[in-house]
Amino acid sequence: MATETHSAAGNGLADAAGVDGHELATAGPGMPQLDFSTWGNQIFWLLVALVVIYFVLSRVALPRIAAVLAERHGTITNDIARADDLKRQATEAEAAYEQALKDARAEAQAISQRTRDEIKVQVAEATAEADARIAVKSGEADKAVADIRATAMENVEVVAKDTAEALVAALGGSADATAISDAVNNRMKG
Repeated sequence: MATETHSAAGNGLADAAGVDGHELATAGPGMPQLDFSTWGNQIFWLLVALVVIYFVLSRVALPRIAAVLAERHGTITNDIARADDLKRQATEAEAAYEQALKDARAEAQAISQRTRDEIKVQVAEATAEADARIAVKSGEADKAVADIRATAMENVEVVAKDTAEALVAALGGSADATAISDAVNNRMKG
């Protein structure tokens, strides 16, 4: 059946080309690549083409590809090394930052403590100065009170003597100023 199909197809081609089927059958195979008599030449040229392609690829294309791959590998290696270096620098910077922060906190605490101590000293000095002023003012006030008391006592004595004289005179008696003065002095003493 396959031969019938091929011959029918061959006859159809022969009819289209205007050749009869007998001429087509004696012409040989239809594709020259399948002609066994030319296979030796075809294999030779196939090997020549493969050798030429091999040499072109090995001398031109593959070195360029290898150079690109080596460059990429070098770039990747350099990028990884740079990333590692940056990571190390970041770690060092973080450690330095933490140390600086710790030092700053310690310095702030020291400054705060010094300020507290200075304020305590200033408060103590101000308190001592205020106590001294208060003591001076208190001494002055005590002296003033003592002076006022002494003056008041003198005034009371004078008023008491005048009042006693006026009372004795109002009662119709005559009193000696020395006697009234002695009586008032005795009464004031206790």
